[in-house]
Parts: sequence; C-alpha cells; structure tokens
Amino acid sequence: MKTHETSAPLAVASPPSSYGQLGEKSLMQRAVGSCVYLFERLMPDPFVIVILLTVMTSLFAIAFAPKGTPEVILSGWYKGIFGIFTFAFQMVLVLVTGYALASAPIIKSGLERLSRLAVGPCSAVILVFTIGAIATFLNWGFGLVVGAMLSKQVAKHVRVDFAWLVAAGYSSWVLWAFTGMSSSIALSIASPGNPLNLIEQHTHSVVPLSHTVFSTWNLLTGLAAMVLIPVIFILMRPAEGDIIAAGKDALEAAEKTSDLGDSSRADTFAGRLEGSRLCALVFVVAGAAYLAIEWTRHGVSLDINTVIFIFLLAGLCLHGRPRRYVRAVTEAAKVTGPMLLQYPFYGGIMGIMAATGLAEVVANAYIHVASTATLPFLSYLASGLITLFIPSGGGHWAVQGPFTIPAAMHLGASLPGTSMAIAAGEMAGSLLQPFWAIPVVAIAGVGVQRVLGFTLVIFLTAGSLVGFAYLFIVPIFAGT
Repeated sequence: MKTHETSAPLAVASPPSSYGQLGEKSLMQRAVGSCVYLFERLMPDPFVIVILLTVMTSLFAIAFAPKGTPEVILSGWYKGIFGIFTFAFQMVLVLVTGYALASAPIIKSGLERLSRLAVGPCSAVILVFTIGAIATFLNWGFGLVVGAMLSKQVAKHVRVDFAWLVAAGYSSWVLWAFTGMSSSIALSIASPGNPLNLIEQHTHSVVPLSHTVFSTWNLLTGLAAMVLIPVIFILMRPAEGDIIAAGKDALEAAEKTSDLGDSSRADTFAGRLEGSRLCALVFVVAGAAYLAIEWTRHGVSLDINTVIFIFLLAGLCLHGRPRRYVRAVTEAAKVTGPMLLQYPFYGGIMGIMAATGLAEVVANAYIHVASTATLPFLSYLASGLITLFIPSGGGHWAVQGPFTIPAAMHLGASLPGTSMAIAAGEMAGSLLQPFWAIPVVAIAGVGVQRVLGFTLVIFLTAGSLVGFAYLFIVPIFAGT
C-alpha cells in the first residue's frame, strides 16, 4: 500500500482504514478516543488551571487552615510568587541549554547517522526510544528535542506511523522526572539553599543524587520501565492500513527552513567577532577550568546550577561560534513562555499553603490514611493526578512537597523514596498531559491528539509497573 505523504503538514490526515470509523474501533481505540475528547473539549490552558488551583487553594485555606484569613492568604501568595523566581529561571535555563545543545550541527549530523540504523518499524521505535532515554538522562531539555528530531530523521528512511514514532520519543522523555540527572525534584533537594529544598528546610541537610536518581532501587525501577515501554510500543504498532507516515519532502523542507541564518554581517568586523571560535572558547575554557578546580577540591557533585552550567558550556563549544549559539538559544526560548508565566503562580500556591498552615492540615490528613510503607505509593498516585493539573515538575513539587515531606517525617517514611515517588508520579501523569507534548509535536510537526492516544497505553502499562515498585519494592530498599 502507498505511504500517505504530503508536503505539509509533515504527517497526513487520515488513511482509508484509519481509526476514524466508530464501528470499527476496538475497546482500546475507543478509550483513546475518549481521552482525546477530554483533552480537546474539557481541559483548559494550563495557565487557566493554575488560576483555578489558586482559587481552590485559597478556599480550602479559608475553610480548613488555622490562619486562613484573606490578609494572610494574599500576603503568602505574593511572597510565594516572588520567592520562586530563582528556581523558575533555573528550570527555564535547563530547557533552553538542553534545546540549544540538541540543535548543534554535530548533534544534528550524529542523529542523521544514527537514524540509518533503523531498518524497519520495530528497530525504528527501539532506536528512537533508546536514544531519547539516553539524552533525557543527561538533560530533560536535551532529551525533549532529541526524541522529536531523531523521529524526523528516522521517518525519512523507514515507512512508519509518524505519530507512533514521536510518541515513543516522548515516552522516553517523560522518564526524566525520576531517572534523569536534571530531575527537578531530585536537584531541588540536592541543592543547598534552594527555596524548594523542602527537606533541608525541615532537617537542615540535603539529599544527594546518589540517594535518589542514582540509588539502586531507583535505577532498577527506571531500567524496568525502559525495557517494558519499547515492548509495548512494538505490540501496539499500527496495522499496515492504519499507518500515517510522514512526507519526506516536507521533513527536508522544514529542516532547510530552520537552518537558514542571517549572514548579512559576516564580512564586517562585528560579524567576524560574532563568528569567531576564539570568542566562544573564552567562556568554554573559563567554565571548564572552574569546574576542574571545584571538583578537584570538593569532589564531583551536581546541583541545578552545575547541570545548567555544563550544558551551557557544551552547547557553546559544539556550536563553536557565538552567533550560532545565540540563534539556537533564541529558538529555544520560543517554547519557554508557558513556563515563565506559570512557575511564579505555582510558587504563589506554595506560599498560601505555607502561610496559612494549610500544608500542615493536609499533611495531618495524609498521616491518617498512610503508613510508613504506603506513603511513597500514595504520593505516587496523588502525584499522577496532580500532574494533570500542574504539568511542571518544579511547580508540582512546590504544591505537593509542602504537605508530603512533613507527613513522611512524622511517619518515618523514606524521604528520598517519598520525594522520588512524587517525581515518578509526574512521569506517569505526563503521559496524559499535553503541556509537554506540545513542544514535541511542534518540533516534529504531528498532531498531539494522536500522540497522546499512544501514550495512554504506556500510562496504563508502565505506570502500573512503576506504581507496583513504589508499593512493594521502594519501601523495603529506600530505607527511612
């Protein structure tokens, strides 16, 4: 059968025997259709959601918090908004530096060469998922872009359902929340003085990545998910007649457009400085020297600032010229608008909960339904639900952390295990939340609804596996 191709969009609409005919749909396809309907018709923009959550939190504070007066609520809200600014900008830089690194010419050419390893649909989906997971482990902004870019490269060589392939890349990306070195929650509790290091605020100590991301129980849980997810994708590969493939001509045209640059100043003195490798090397050498001195004296350690710094230096080094890197950062900044707008208001919610005492009230309620062993699992379930409304890792932690950490301390539950349960729950919820899928589909040029249809199945399968781990395995091996 012919591949369905057009020049634009990158993937065509509906093939002759697609999922569009209700009578031919399977139970799974009807479930996917219901999920798409909910996303399209019922869920508002995430910024509207944070407004509604702020109102809801305020009403709960008035009804249940010991200091839930309008004056205290407004004061806590204001302080919370501005108290999270540093962390919000750090999270934006994580995305921007990772995005800029992924767009470096050597990375692009490397992805093109890697894409030729795919010889069929199964090898294609395994390749995209694996490379995406590796990139995500290093930096979630890097992995977000690499998965989408590699999907486009693979689609040039292999006849495959494009949304299915992009969904595999996105599914590898969501693992960042609890298996990546740029995990917002793990880095927050590993960074001294961070406003969202809620564990330090209660215990006056930080939790290093060796106790969270690099712990044995977390690595084994992540590895199990990484093995299961590609298997599930292979099992749910669209039938021959249902394939919606990408148009090769459209893919190549989009790349040529994105590679166009401004060379009008290239022959001027300013242009030569902007294109000078020596100028770029000033920051690269200085930064590398600082890290070498710091790590030699105090040992290798990673926090939010270090991760951002490393990716900044790597991106500048690989782009080679200031002009190219500025252009890459400018492109990356285009997808950070929602983060810049929403993060401060998540901090406002955290401020209301802290100022009014609502966090303690919710923590006490948690204590009555949870035990030392079940708190990580209950935190995982709550986190998956909260992610549907708060799709940002840092903002999510700002809302759930203030009542979960005190509950963990009271019950004697594992602080690293409970914290990473929240991170893992965010991973599961992100498979159904279109907020982070939007930049992916924008890069790939494919419909978000079809992508989320595939990730729904991953949510039900891999999400259940991770939940099982936090119910039965993590409480045993994470300690207290």
